[in-house]
Amino acid sequence: MTNEKIEFYKKELERERRMVSNEIKESEKPQSAPDINDWDEETDEAEEISNQMAVANDLKTRLSEIDIALEKINEGKYGVCEKCGKPIENEVLDISPESRFCRECKLKK
Repeated sequence: MTNEKIEFYKKELERERRMVSNEIKESEKPQSAPDINDWDEETDEAEEISNQMAVANDLKTRLSEIDIALEKINEGKYGVCEKCGKPIENEVLDISPESRFCRECKLKK
């Protein structure tokens, strides 16, 4: 992979990192407690909080994946499949620059 292509992915990952970090901060802001008057409203509110927590956890996982990819760039190991050691296809990295596996290994998962 060329240095130019690695720099392109690095910028994409840094942009994604900022975006995901902002989404995490937004999702962790305390929500004002609504005035709940009946059981159905309370159930809906509990479900909403549960959904928000799941989204926040997904965002944190994605942030971790982005950080791993940026670290690999710094170590000169970016774009290599963690499973088979082959280069990860540009088509895969174009869609998901934090990808840790090549197309073939992703299909085997």
